[in-house]
Amino acid sequence: MKMKSAIIFLIIIAIVGLSTYTALNGLQLGEYEIRPVKEAINQGLDLQGGVYVVYEAETDATGSELDQMIQQTIEVFRRRVDSMGLLEPVIVREGERRIRVELPGVDNAQDALELIGKTAQLQFVTPDGEVILTGNNVRKAEATFANSVPVVGLEFDSEGTKAFADATTKFIGDRIYIVLDEEVISAPTVRNVISNGVGHIEGGFTVEDAARLASLIRAGALPVNLAEVESSSITATLGVNALNRSVQAAQIGIILILLFMLVYYRIPGLVANIALVIYVLLVLGIFAGLNATLTLPGIAALILSVGMAVDANVIIFERIKEEIKLGKTVRSAIDSGFKSAFRAILDSNITTLIAGVVLYQFGTGPIRGFAVMLIVGIAVSLFTAVFVTRFLLKLLVGMNVTNNKLYGA
Repeated sequence: MKMKSAIIFLIIIAIVGLSTYTALNGLQLGEYEIRPVKEAINQGLDLQGGVYVVYEAETDATGSELDQMIQQTIEVFRRRVDSMGLLEPVIVREGERRIRVELPGVDNAQDALELIGKTAQLQFVTPDGEVILTGNNVRKAEATFANSVPVVGLEFDSEGTKAFADATTKFIGDRIYIVLDEEVISAPTVRNVISNGVGHIEGGFTVEDAARLASLIRAGALPVNLAEVESSSITATLGVNALNRSVQAAQIGIILILLFMLVYYRIPGLVANIALVIYVLLVLGIFAGLNATLTLPGIAALILSVGMAVDANVIIFERIKEEIKLGKTVRSAIDSGFKSAFRAILDSNITTLIAGVVLYQFGTGPIRGFAVMLIVGIAVSLFTAVFVTRFLLKLLVGMNVTNNKLYGA
């Protein structure tokens, strides 16, 4: 039993050590590569620099009408941002009428803002390059069905009706190109003369394809004016400095915590330190797996959750010391200590978890980043404090490390 516990304990130490090395330096195993945590986690604007802007829709529309306007505008923004070749852009709706656009790694902030904020240009172009009408002439574009097949239904205003009738008469059998922001999004062949201003585009669409194309065509004439209510740019140098200082502060804080726990609590402190390293590895791994974006508030939440993880261990160890002083054996004191401390730990973590959920639900931008890290940190800290720490202490007891003085009693 003693040898088995020692082997398991050493295996855990080895796994933690290898995982820590991999997290810091990465690992290459044949064709399979594990990137370092610093590269695997997406960095927010405040860490790598970039620009963000918040637009507000100037409209009295509500309900589904407003939702369609916002979604249409987001689609236009997304196309323009994709054309810039940026990694991990963020384009999200804020509240009812606002859209937030975050562009990390942008070199020229002003050019980026001008690109995403300009009016979309939709044109219907003939084979000889003549523009016959624009998005302003499109009254309606929606996904519908013709002969039980998904198509994109079009309806033009009076000016567009006449222009399109002339074009379809002249170019029957040829293609008419639909161009959005100088990019061809569809090139249907003219099969019939469309003289009443109502037609449809066929193309073997799925329902989703038809809906997407209809959304792109509608984007040629934005149904709502957008006002820029907030914008800011952060230089890459400032972001790097902020990241380095934050990481340095986190390293100093964690080292001080590890030393304190080891000196004050001895064997339980050593176990807590191992559990804390496992905690940090799990949190960063989950964060990378969620493809979440790390920001300065997120780093603050990580440090806060580290403190909560240590706090849980402190509560447990104090209960264990009390049980030992009452005359119980170390094995019995560990069981009783965890049992008596569990309720207090659970209550405090649930309270903070509720706060994190509220912040995520109603917060925006960096506040959400803080909330995500806090929620993940709380869940993992509960696991490491209650299960990992207990399992490691049981292994040490199985190795006959049961001297009361080693447990701070």
